[in-house]
Amino acid sequence: MRLKDRVAIITGAGMGIGEAVARLFAAEGARLALCDVDDEAGQRVAQETGALYVHADVRVEEEVRRFIDATVQRFGRIDVVVNNAGVTASATVTETSEEEWDRVIDVNLKGPFLVSKHAIPHMMARGGSIIHIGSIASHIGLQRNAAYNASKGGVMLLARNMALDYAPYNIRVNAVCPAMIMTPMLRKFIDLQPDPAAYVRQVEANIPMGRMGTVEEVARAVLFLASDESSYVTGSALMVDGGYTAR
Repeated sequence: MRLKDRVAIITGAGMGIGEAVARLFAAEGARLALCDVDDEAGQRVAQETGALYVHADVRVEEEVRRFIDATVQRFGRIDVVVNNAGVTASATVTETSEEEWDRVIDVNLKGPFLVSKHAIPHMMARGGSIIHIGSIASHIGLQRNAAYNASKGGVMLLARNMALDYAPYNIRVNAVCPAMIMTPMLRKFIDLQPDPAAYVRQVEANIPMGRMGTVEEVARAVLFLASDESSYVTGSALMVDGGYTAR
């Protein structure tokens, strides 16, 4: 078991990539603390993986602090952090309201900052691994995704900054950057398109491997970065995109 007895926290663990990571980590022996704002979904995953569940909105520092404190109280330490909670918005700059901009930036970028801020003090004595869930939007522009692009670009540079700042404490910080992965969030985005089926065909035609990825494929990349198999990897982006950004 690659994570036997390690304590891992996962945000946005109630569905999609977060749920897949939780299930894989549990199978690999990790002790889990999960958070979400969808309590029904989060509690279901926690019950099925034997995890601690805490309601926490990653935009709210006090809720993040309670999540971290509850984890340390239960398990005594933190070894792995997966900053997965995320949202999207389909709009250009001129179409994006200030409220929507703040929502996307706060969940996708402020969230990893707050979780890392409160988790790192509990990791500095032992070291560990922090994985931010980025996106191909961390590296390339995507049309009609202004706030999302900005947030995920920030996530990638935050990972690189943190990798430098915390390398002396043996804390590795990396990002997993998926392309189109069929999650509930992506399904909602697809459903907003004028012709959802045509949109899917267009997307898959632009992926060298000819298909969208699965949450399990992303989870396996996260596991690699969480485990000792990546012991000399920090400040990196692991692309899980079927070759999309290789062009």
